[in-house]
Amino acid sequence: MKITIKIKTSISKHLTSPRIFVLSFAITIIIGALLLSATISSSNSLRFIDALFTSTSAVCVTGLTVINIGEDLTLFGQIITLILFQMGGLGIITFSTIFFVMMGRGIPFKEKEIVQSSFLYSPSKDFIIILKWIVLFSFFFEAIGAILLFMRFSHDFSDGVAFYQAIYHAVSAFNNCGFSLFSNNLIEYRKDFLVNLTIMGLIVIGGIGFIVQYEIFTIIRGIKRRLSLHSRIVLTTTILLILLGAILFYFFEQNHSINKISMQEKILISFFQSITSRTCGFNTIEIGILTNQTILLLLILMFIGASPGSTGGGIKTTSFTLLLLLIWNRFKGNEDVNVFNRTIPKESVNRMISIIFASSFTIAIITSALLISGGKHLPVDGSRYLFIEYLFEVVSAFGTVGLSMGVTPKLSDFQKMAIIIMMFTGRVGPLTLAYSLSRIKTKKEIKYAEEGIMVG
Repeated sequence: MKITIKIKTSISKHLTSPRIFVLSFAITIIIGALLLSATISSSNSLRFIDALFTSTSAVCVTGLTVINIGEDLTLFGQIITLILFQMGGLGIITFSTIFFVMMGRGIPFKEKEIVQSSFLYSPSKDFIIILKWIVLFSFFFEAIGAILLFMRFSHDFSDGVAFYQAIYHAVSAFNNCGFSLFSNNLIEYRKDFLVNLTIMGLIVIGGIGFIVQYEIFTIIRGIKRRLSLHSRIVLTTTILLILLGAILFYFFEQNHSINKISMQEKILISFFQSITSRTCGFNTIEIGILTNQTILLLLILMFIGASPGSTGGGIKTTSFTLLLLLIWNRFKGNEDVNVFNRTIPKESVNRMISIIFASSFTIAIITSALLISGGKHLPVDGSRYLFIEYLFEVVSAFGTVGLSMGVTPKLSDFQKMAIIIMMFTGRVGPLTLAYSLSRIKTKKEIKYAEEGIMVG
């Protein structure tokens, strides 16, 4: 009996919150890969590496794929991907927590800690209420999106097919995944206002974060009078990035990829790419034909990503804004970072710096792995284009975006594994992954005498 208790205690001690969070995604990915590699899931049996790639992309709500989802997967396989990106978007632990609540059981402390850190910027007494609203919000917005898309798709397909297409794309959009059942993604609907506005709306709502959604709801209901600092930063940054991204996209492409279409199409395409490039993989124009300056714009937007506590990836809008605020306050001679008459805690500033550095370092490592393994038989000048294609692919994987310049199906098995690692890291977060792999502290840190060095 004592041995059993010791084993349980030892396991509990080593299964820290970051490790449970990372393991929940890893286990779900493996199960998804096994299901997708089964003969019932595809018209031609998928190799396990392709099934693993697809499962990882779905669970990590990335959208990159080495297969044609609408043609290579059967209805069963497609439904598996839908379940995977629904679970991946909300978080596997969230579903288990909801299960405990429905069963009337207490929530384990570690699971509660994981869910709170995923969706809330600070612990809340109303945790269970907020969690229930998060799930309800998700299904509500997905349902509204599906109804709107069905109204349009019903003109192109039978009612049954249109209903299924609408649900799949609505869930994919809200969870910022970008998986599409159409072989050319949403390019055929680039002129359609209803499809564009519905998909863009779902992406933005899913990308601002569940706590921001909840705060807006409480203000509408009159429960709260003002938004928190977190929500104000998220909404301000999101609006500015969308507007700036659309304006720059239009300016860069007006004489190139969008020069021979109507003004309505130009505006829709510009706004759609500005929104989808920060966190979702849908596209209404071929990415490979865009100008270099537009590719750079998309790289920046993908690296920034969505907001904390959302279904998207990237360094997050708050980290990007906090970096700009840090630079601005230092320029003004302020030691602290101040915004909206509030001071940001130093702990948040330090974490932001760590996240941006860890993310940049990881992107550099994975991009190097793709470059070293690709283009070996090409001359230097002939393989130069691979750099931008691989960098775009890696940043897209890190930001769980899913946009590609067309290189994804051409990846070798080694390169696919590198992108799988990048997608996984982008979803769980580089710091969370590092914490899960680090040793548990058993001794107190030693404090040494300080000594300055020259920097800058």
